[in-house]
Amino acid sequence: MREKLSGEARKQALAKLAGWREAEGRDAIVKKFVFKNFSEAFGFMTRAALVAEKLDHHPEWFNVYKTVEVTLSTHDAGGVTELDVKLAEAMNRLAGA
Repeated sequence: MREKLSGEARKQALAKLAGWREAEGRDAIVKKFVFKNFSEAFGFMTRAALVAEKLDHHPEWFNVYKTVEVTLSTHDAGGVTELDVKLAEAMNRLAGA
């Protein structure tokens, strides 16, 4: 089981994630990605899905047209872990952020 990030380790991990913030009301991180059109948004989701599958860690996400809203939390740990940070970093790279 993965360990939740807390204290200084959590603060440092979140500081390096451009555009990500802590979710309100739960132990998770969130980000809204906005693309030029639906095709770019869907392409991002497809590439992110391949990374998520390799990590065996799957995002909660919601897509409407060119916007993809992502929530990351490691459910079996009850909050944000290094696995969420890795997936968030990969998503930022895929989106060119």
